[in-house]
Amino acid sequence: MTVKMQNKPCLLLFLVLLLSCFIAQILGNKQSQALAQLYKSKLKEGAGIDTSQFEAILHANGAKIHPQEGLKEKDRIDSLPGQPHVNFSQYGGYVTVDKEAGRALFYYFAEAEKAKDSSPLLLWLNGGPGCSSLAYGAMLELGPFRIHSDGKTLYQNKFSWNYAANVLFLESPAGVGFSYSNKTSDYDANGDRRTAADNYVFLVNWLERFPEHKDREFYISGESYAGHYVPQLAHAILYHNKRANKTIINLKGIMIGNAVINYETDSRGMYDYLASHALISDQTANKINKYCDFSPNATKQPKECIDAADAAAKDTYYIDIYNIYASSCVSSNLTAKPKKASIFEFDPCSEYYAYAYFNRPYVQQALHANVTKLTHDWEPCSDVITNWADSASTVVPLLKEFLANDVRVWIFSGDIDGVVPVTSTKYSIEKLNLPVKTEWHAWFIGGEVGGYTQVYEGELTFATVRGAGHQVPSYQPARGLSLIKHFLDGTPLPNTTRHT
Repeated sequence: MTVKMQNKPCLLLFLVLLLSCFIAQILGNKQSQALAQLYKSKLKEGAGIDTSQFEAILHANGAKIHPQEGLKEKDRIDSLPGQPHVNFSQYGGYVTVDKEAGRALFYYFAEAEKAKDSSPLLLWLNGGPGCSSLAYGAMLELGPFRIHSDGKTLYQNKFSWNYAANVLFLESPAGVGFSYSNKTSDYDANGDRRTAADNYVFLVNWLERFPEHKDREFYISGESYAGHYVPQLAHAILYHNKRANKTIINLKGIMIGNAVINYETDSRGMYDYLASHALISDQTANKINKYCDFSPNATKQPKECIDAADAAAKDTYYIDIYNIYASSCVSSNLTAKPKKASIFEFDPCSEYYAYAYFNRPYVQQALHANVTKLTHDWEPCSDVITNWADSASTVVPLLKEFLANDVRVWIFSGDIDGVVPVTSTKYSIEKLNLPVKTEWHAWFIGGEVGGYTQVYEGELTFATVRGAGHQVPSYQPARGLSLIKHFLDGTPLPNTTRHT
């Protein structure tokens, strides 16, 4: 299936133009830049982006399934350089998704700390588009380790999500992290549909390599632009299961956080949040609401709208808009000896530590990574992906599909993210037009309010995470682990201080 390019203005491009105004104050926080930076390229004259509804690409003939015998043991990681002792197995390596092009995706897999044989399989995807799940998910958020300030040694994350599941991290699409293609033109052909197709082929082959997980309950989670990746992969799984008239992948649920869901409500919600948190003036907010057209059919924004958006960007210039109360990284330099580190106090310079660690040849060797000797560095967010072919204006129809097919859907929101904030997510959920089943209430962990939650008919759960920015597990690791445990168990978040 080929992707048509449409040369029409759209809300997505306007949103990204506004977001790009925030880049200067957060240099180095590359996941923060990715959505704006990569879509900004589509503003070039003659360029366009297909915003039509997502459709799965058919891979039903089995031609994409390759022999996997013996590859699991070759992927086993004896130990990562600088890691503390752990009691679980780790794997890393490549899965080919297109033999002809030589396109392969890199993964890192941490088995469950306990009861690996009965624990579910959870795939984590970071967004961007173009950002690494190894960098963010595995090493800055929910993985078993964090990286010290020396860029050489690791310390354990006692709130890792592999306490709840066998966790698989995927660098996708090709061009992200260690994932690559021998056909470099592939890097300019990425988009939502190709990413979902490759992710599906990866998953089917990975399950051949790890057959003990074939019938296991399978869940997908992710954040930010993975608000597209996760539902689109889930849709592809349901599509292929239905065509094959059997369960190829035993999908049970998806969970997305601070997620790009619906561009119209994402945009309006962002500015409402900035105004309600006293980051932009009431006058600026009123002008944006009056003059800016956030509908998918918008063709041109008036000068009053552009001026107001520019004023909002100036007002937020000196803060990290992805965590409005976070400290900034004041020095990207590594330290000779590791600084004292705490899982509860996220280091804003962590991306620099990850860059140093994953570009060390002996780390790559331990991971079974960079086997083709890439011509570019490993980066937290890709420098080689500069175009994006298609991006649906909404994934709301996919969420409706999952609810109709008894696929569990949870949506969470760190409540101090200013780019895809809680207001955006609430507005997007309203588009589903679902009756409320369980009214809004606080949920608890350790005797404290962990956030707030509401459950809708059809079993969609919405939960906020108190005191968390865009990367929820980075800032609130204990609350993030509680969230994933209850999601996987299919149990409501605790509504009393007597339970955690």
